[in-house]
Amino acid sequence: MHAGKFIFAQVMEHVPWRRFQTLVNRYDGDHKIKTYPCAEQLRVLMFGQLTYRHSLREIETCWRAVPDKLYHLGIRSTVSFSNLAHANNTRDWRIYAELAQLLIQQAKQLYCHDGHGLELDATVYALDSTVIDLCYSLFPWAKFRRTKSAIKLHTLLDLQGNIPDFILISTGKMHDVNILDVLPIVAGAYYVMDRGYVDYARLFALQQAQAFFVTRAKKNMAYQRRYSHPVDKARGIQSDQTIVLANYYAGQDYPQPLRRVRYYDAAQDRRLVFLTNNFTLPAVTIAQLYKSRWQIELFFKWIKQHLRIKAFYGTSENAVKTQIWSAVATYLLVAIVKKRLALELPLYTILQILSLTQFEKVPLIQALSITNSQTEEPEQRNQLWLFD
Repeated sequence: MHAGKFIFAQVMEHVPWRRFQTLVNRYDGDHKIKTYPCAEQLRVLMFGQLTYRHSLREIETCWRAVPDKLYHLGIRSTVSFSNLAHANNTRDWRIYAELAQLLIQQAKQLYCHDGHGLELDATVYALDSTVIDLCYSLFPWAKFRRTKSAIKLHTLLDLQGNIPDFILISTGKMHDVNILDVLPIVAGAYYVMDRGYVDYARLFALQQAQAFFVTRAKKNMAYQRRYSHPVDKARGIQSDQTIVLANYYAGQDYPQPLRRVRYYDAAQDRRLVFLTNNFTLPAVTIAQLYKSRWQIELFFKWIKQHLRIKAFYGTSENAVKTQIWSAVATYLLVAIVKKRLALELPLYTILQILSLTQFEKVPLIQALSITNSQTEEPEQRNQLWLFD
């Protein structure tokens, strides 16, 4: 048997611990802390994500079942429910948010050569949000409706590797379009979003930042056609027009021409109208760009199914944000491990394997290598069959 490190310890080696400690010092995370520092809190939270623990009691039970292994897993303190709950409520959540940003930068460097399925030599982002419902009596700080609480994860997903480039956690009341006010804009990049983000003043800000956007036009959009361009109706393009906004206030917010592409989706029997500020790409590429937005819907579905972001370990705002950011950091850490070890397995399969092998002492690459070879039976057997 391999006498090296546990699987969990090998995964944790990919965390930039020195830079993490810099973040801890920046926010006084370990100020007047003698036991259970932030590094151990991160390990425990990531363990809960990797092993699908639904509560702090479950995490406490798991750690206390292997007391002789805690030291080798990086845990020097007693893992108790009270310690975990107190740390989640009091340690600044920004420590884990900025750690996730560090991991995002590492993951983007590793996945920068991956394609996004489009014939574009530019970065393509998908922008959307997802709502996580909460109980109003337990989470009154996240009021959404009169008798309901919720939080929103506003996410900008880089389609190269499906790496979240930007995440903002807000209460459910924040409208999606407001995220455009704080979104970091990259010149030359494409931002794909649904029509909930159509605000002409904010879209014009993207235009002035020399970025491109692709969205769906609202049904009541008033416009005047300036030019019509030839289209290939065999590929579903019904019209390709250069327009200006006819409404006075909309025209003041976006004073330049826009491109309107009408597309028929034969598979879904739907007619879609796209709005963009890019006039050089073929019309069918504009339709393909919007179709790629579905990747962010799959991303939200994936993290809700495979990470612990729907059942929370604590009810305070700090505890909720700490858990969400630690979940995002876990997702990024697994993506980094996948790339560094050159694994072909999907992230879901890697998480399934890690959930069962945390306390195994085998090389990580060996644990994550699956072979489909079958052992052939020898032709000659020393033992006779009972039933012949």
